[in-house]
Amino acid sequence: MKKLIFLSLLLFICANLFAQEDNDSLSYQSQRKKINTMLARRADKFGLYDESLKTRSGIFGLQTKEDIRRSNDILEDIVKTDDTIYSQVKILLDFTASQQEQTSNRSREMEEAGKNYRAAIHNLRDQVDRLKVTAKKQQPDGVNATPLFVIIVILSLISILMLVTGRKQA
Repeated sequence: MKKLIFLSLLLFICANLFAQEDNDSLSYQSQRKKINTMLARRADKFGLYDESLKTRSGIFGLQTKEDIRRSNDILEDIVKTDDTIYSQVKILLDFTASQQEQTSNRSREMEEAGKNYRAAIHNLRDQVDRLKVTAKKQQPDGVNATPLFVIIVILSLISILMLVTGRKQA
């Protein structure tokens, strides 16, 4: 039961992390679309400005004050659009910078985790080596119990055989 709860919790956390990355990507893409739309509108407005400069409704084909005001209004609108585009590009760049910072933070965390794992493995290997040395110290020096045990068993068998054969002869 505990394993099932742990597994479901782990899956929930992983799903949440992946969903967050997708949300970040979607917001980045929507910001890019917004900027591209604004750039297209700016290009259209610039075309209108170009046409308004060519418009000459005055006497002898000259521009009137109204023609010049219309051109200036379009130009002001282009400048406002440019300002908005710059602010949106700044938001996009800030978003990209924050993503890069998050990525670098994650890589640093992973490097730190790797270092910690390597240190833990090193400590465990040292403990195993110390335990091996301790086990060797606890064994008697030069005397191996196995051959001694085999000799005792063989001598016991021989004496049992001698007793059995000695009773049969008597």
